[in-house]
Amino acid sequence: SARGKPRRFSMMLMLGALGACMLLGESVITPAISVLSAVEGLEVVNPDFKRFVIPLTVVIIIILFGVQRYGTAAVGRLFGPVMLVWFSTLAVSGLYNILQNPSVLLAISPTYAYDFIQANAFLAYIVMGSVVLCVTGVEALYLDMGHFGRKPVRLAWLIVTLPSLLLNYFGQAAFLIEHPEGAANPFFMMLPDWAVLPMIGLATAATVIASQAVISGAFSLASQGILLGFLPRMVILHTSDTERGQIYMPSINWTLLVLVLFTVFQFRESGNLAAAYGISVTTTMLITTSLLAVVMLKEWKMPALLVAGLISVFFVIDFAFWTANLIKVKDGGWYPMVLGAICFVMLTTWYTGRRLLRERLADGAIHIKDFVESLLAHPPHRVGGTSVFLTPHIDFVPIALLHNLKHNRILHERVIFLKLSIWDVPYVDEDERMSVTHLGGNIFLARAVYGFKETPDVRQVMEQLEPLVGGGLELEDTTFFLARDTIIPSDLPGMALWRERLFAWMMQNAATPTDFFKIPPNRVVELGTKIEI
Repeated sequence: SARGKPRRFSMMLMLGALGACMLLGESVITPAISVLSAVEGLEVVNPDFKRFVIPLTVVIIIILFGVQRYGTAAVGRLFGPVMLVWFSTLAVSGLYNILQNPSVLLAISPTYAYDFIQANAFLAYIVMGSVVLCVTGVEALYLDMGHFGRKPVRLAWLIVTLPSLLLNYFGQAAFLIEHPEGAANPFFMMLPDWAVLPMIGLATAATVIASQAVISGAFSLASQGILLGFLPRMVILHTSDTERGQIYMPSINWTLLVLVLFTVFQFRESGNLAAAYGISVTTTMLITTSLLAVVMLKEWKMPALLVAGLISVFFVIDFAFWTANLIKVKDGGWYPMVLGAICFVMLTTWYTGRRLLRERLADGAIHIKDFVESLLAHPPHRVGGTSVFLTPHIDFVPIALLHNLKHNRILHERVIFLKLSIWDVPYVDEDERMSVTHLGGNIFLARAVYGFKETPDVRQVMEQLEPLVGGGLELEDTTFFLARDTIIPSDLPGMALWRERLFAWMMQNAATPTDFFKIPPNRVVELGTKIEI
């Protein structure tokens, strides 16, 4: 497997991290281009309304991000009906224009596309950079897989979304055949005058829902990145008592808001964002195809020749769309590339920095079994209560315990070394959650495991631990000892000095274990240590 080959596994991780960065970039571009395109319909009603487009867009975006902390449970049940009305309206408006000019359906024949490519090869190549915008959003469908499952998403796409989009696009083409002057905004201009304002309202609602989907996806992606070791700890709040997948991350939310507003003011029109959106989407598709090949070979155990044949088809299409969009780098395509590069540097810096930190901590570390044997042979003074030491390693003594013994020369009556682990599965069964080993001398080694879509909660861990460590485990009688690492950039091998400084800054601004693991602050003792990397 790839995990058994470190270089290949590392390459897959980096490729996945790059894909995640491009998807996070989409979370910035999607709200901006979606809301702008909806509000720009006002210009069809009256060209003088153009000056209101940016202010209205900004207000809608601020409200959208401002309500995230309340979750989507209250209004979420409206999303389905609104989107059903939206797609039905798309289908009806498209069908109406198709009936005005049915000859547009001749375009179903691939011969027209073939003839166009034959006669205008380079122009056709450039056109592909715009054609891809017809399928933007499809690459983000899998973000909803975890909420709805594969079958509902597939049925919704095949029965509702795809037919509605096809009818609307054919309708726009039919309208343009008769009214080429409407090329600036065929979506709104093909409607009757009385329908434009209602459609602007409906389009705005639909774009807000679409933006909500990518924002929720960004929260989910970031939380998984934290648990997989690519991002520093951040505060994660659950917004629903019944749906464990609904979360809110304040730091991600406000960062996205600032970036989305910057995007709106930088590009000002949805058309100016088309190049940026195209590169972001096609890069994500290309990376997804590459990772799919690995899954087919390693997880699905498909024959290599079959995988090569199938992936080649997807790869050729994705690569053609991607390179066609690269032509538009100077026209705005640079933006997602810059966003992705900054994100990728931060993710890989954190991942590499944590690995170097573990290596530095492992140098001179004391094995936990040797330490317990030494304690039993020369027991220190014991005091009442329970002490819990969070540890990143189950084999070595936590630094916080060594500092406590060095300075205070005491040990609590009951000592628990607690390791919180993340498995490569979304969720972990409760009967597999906890394991405890008694090391002797009323000292326990406990390990709690979580899936990458779960959020560790020390309060719940303590409840599950109580019967496994002899009972009487009261939170009010327990002290949590945490190590607070301060990173000192140095000339030691590992990372460039500027990346070490970036890692130190990220460590300094990461959420404390107290906040992340929901430990009562009045039960925490932090012991600091300085580490050169």
